Amino acid sequence: MTSPAKEFHGWVAHDSTSPLTYTTFTPKPFTPTDVEIRITHCGICGTDVHTLRSGWAPTDYPCVAGHEIIGHVERIGSSVSTLPSSPASRSIKVGDRVGIGAQSMSCLKADCEACADGQESYCARMTGTYNSRYADKSKSYGGFAERWRGPAHFVVKIPESLPSAQAAPLLCGGVTVYAPLKKYGAGPGKTVGIVGIGGLGHMGVLFAKALGADSVVAISRSSSKKKDAVEGLGADGFIATGEDKGWAKKYSRTLDVIICTVSGPDMPLAGYLRLLKRDGVFVQVGAPEDALPPLMAFSLIQKGVKITGSSIGSPEDLRTMLKLAEEKKVLPWIQERKMRDVNQALVDMHEGKARYRYVLKNGEQAKL
Repeated sequence: MTSPAKEFHGWVAHDSTSPLTYTTFTPKPFTPTDVEIRITHCGICGTDVHTLRSGWAPTDYPCVAGHEIIGHVERIGSSVSTLPSSPASRSIKVGDRVGIGAQSMSCLKADCEACADGQESYCARMTGTYNSRYADKSKSYGGFAERWRGPAHFVVKIPESLPSAQAAPLLCGGVTVYAPLKKYGAGPGKTVGIVGIGGLGHMGVLFAKALGADSVVAISRSSSKKKDAVEGLGADGFIATGEDKGWAKKYSRTLDVIICTVSGPDMPLAGYLRLLKRDGVFVQVGAPEDALPPLMAFSLIQKGVKITGSSIGSPEDLRTMLKLAEEKKVLPWIQERKMRDVNQALVDMHEGKARYRYVLKNGEQAKL
């Protein structure tokens, strides 16, 4: 077997304003618990836009974004087949079609409450798939590239019947809405609201329906996406908060769970909370750069409602989500773009032109 490559090729950001450039970068050292894949597809996530422009915090340039990665395994570390931290990863073979989401490492220590509970995404020593650092201080690089290398523990097999282009957005956007829907009991007997019908929100509607919720209500500022939400995605109801007068009162106490994929200082948070039933749960998953609006205590006190947040999902969340997506044919709405057109795709994403997710495709190897 040839030695692992010392350099990969990809689309690299060197600062917050310049276009990405196709050049070389140095991946993490290959270890016995790593795998290496040739990338065929990579979804564009809102996180990519925020990170590339240093929107949340200063980015550790150079940076290769992309954490909705699909590809085929080309190299497997010698210890992967006996990996103690992940029995599911032991079966990975050369040639397998696999995916990597927004996390590529955690401490995986027995005394870590998050990792011990199978909730690696909440580990205090989480390593993001890009713009982060591994324990050896090497940088993590993402999927806007030809290859990816990283820990096998966070690599999941892609079910055979899921096309790669549709599977890619599930690995971050999909699991970000699936995990809290599952955790807070979205299913038979429950009514679910999804705020924001975009990249995350449209998958929220699809997964709430797939989980068997009695009713799924799409919530947006305008009615411009009502047809997509109801006729296309299968939502049972639609609330246009900027057009429906008295919407908060009209639909008061009708929802058990709300997944909010948007944010901003002017979003009608108090109105959203009014939609919840007693003991209802409002889950914030969207993470734009703006703050949440202020909130009066009585919005929480009067019905005992809860406001919480949720971050991506664990490798096991990814596997159960992918299984459900395969069984229920949950396929995100995507538009494929060539990897070499990544700069324009990022501009279009930022301008809200995606309907509802862009997926980058690498050359001739992207067959599935």
